[in-house]
Amino acid sequence: MSDVLKKWSFCCAAVLAFSALALAAPPSEPAGCADGVVVSSIGFEGLEHTNTRVVERELLNRVGEPFSAEKFEAEKLRLQDLDLFTEITVTCTPAAPQPSSNQDTLSSLVPSAGSGQASRLSSNLTYTFKEIFRWIPAPAGKKTDRDGLMLGLALANLNVAGEDIRVEVQYRTTVDPFFDKNEYALYASSPYLLGIPLGWNFEFLVTDSYDNIRGFQENSILLDLDLDYKLLPHLSLLWTVAGRDLQDAAFLPELGIGFAFDYRDSKLDTRRGVYFEYMLTHVGEGDDQDSECLEGDCRGMGGENFWELLTDARAYFTLGKFVTGATALVRLRPGDVEFYDYYYHGGANTFRGHEADSGSLGIHEALLTLEERFVLLERRSASVAGVNFFYGVQLVAGLDGSLLWDKGHPGWDDYEGAVYGGLHLVIPALDRIRFEVGYSPDKGEPVFYFGLFDKVTSSRWRSR
Repeated sequence: MSDVLKKWSFCCAAVLAFSALALAAPPSEPAGCADGVVVSSIGFEGLEHTNTRVVERELLNRVGEPFSAEKFEAEKLRLQDLDLFTEITVTCTPAAPQPSSNQDTLSSLVPSAGSGQASRLSSNLTYTFKEIFRWIPAPAGKKTDRDGLMLGLALANLNVAGEDIRVEVQYRTTVDPFFDKNEYALYASSPYLLGIPLGWNFEFLVTDSYDNIRGFQENSILLDLDLDYKLLPHLSLLWTVAGRDLQDAAFLPELGIGFAFDYRDSKLDTRRGVYFEYMLTHVGEGDDQDSECLEGDCRGMGGENFWELLTDARAYFTLGKFVTGATALVRLRPGDVEFYDYYYHGGANTFRGHEADSGSLGIHEALLTLEERFVLLERRSASVAGVNFFYGVQLVAGLDGSLLWDKGHPGWDDYEGAVYGGLHLVIPALDRIRFEVGYSPDKGEPVFYFGLFDKVTSSRWRSR
């Protein structure tokens, strides 16, 4: 227990010191922009590596319409979700009335406001951006409940061709012991495809790792493509197609379809709104292969044939500096599921009450979380040696609930609960770094956790 408290004290001191030394100014309000002033033109500054159409499609203020500070706050969140900018501001300068429109940038694309608006005040809007670092040749990191901390090398471009396309290659290996488990990965993603609001995420992953939770050597190759088509402003249609070649088992195809309602104010560091996703996926094909005994273990490494019904629900509410979040991730798997795909609970990405082990396995799962965040330091931009980035600090405390079961309906014997608290450092690319301590009455002692990304996000990824 003393080691946990030492680690926790060090992390608290480090993050608080980082906050205290910050020199960046708090975010500024729109300069010289008054609600109701007609927008005569829109221009951009600071877009050295980003095409203007990438930001134009996120704007809510339009040429020929009255400026709205409320719309600016909403479009600012949309622009921050692109994870391309550390700072976004807007300024307004008076525009002289002109009988005809001969303006630059977006104004040339919009008809004249008409004689009825000629006498009204108008302004030229200028959006100023500070772009985040684009190329990242840097150490690669990953923290999973199964493999622990993995480090390696990565090369990423967060904005290929200025089109908000992120491509990254990585090599990662375990730290304790070194080179015991290895991963090679290629990731590519973007919220648009050829100007169409079709988000896509491609993953190619090669794994050479012993799974000490489920108890088998995983040598696998994974290809995965996820698509997200925005049918309406708050409704998306989802598709997934994947294939895994798992040594000593079978080729495992996956095909899924679903939908999502998204009313969150922001995808990153959400402060208010709700999100609901339902996904139906089929894994495997045909009948299960005959099981075979491996070194006396007759659990088998055959194929699979099952459906997965996923429900992902999230709700957020903000009052002052306090952000309340409630999330539920439920996955039901009727059919034939082999042990190598059993869910596990325990660790920073699932249940913060104990570490994952072979005693916490199940075919079906439910993860429930109620979390309170206190915004200690709002997101602000900074620069070191010419590298632009942003950061923020939040105190967190919450409750974790875990349900794992194999057949039928879960009972109280399948439930575990825990409390946790910690500090979150909000940063680019990784969303957040989490330093947390969890405590489960069933275990009787606190456990220190270090995690990357929001827990509700990493819970979705951890099974691979």
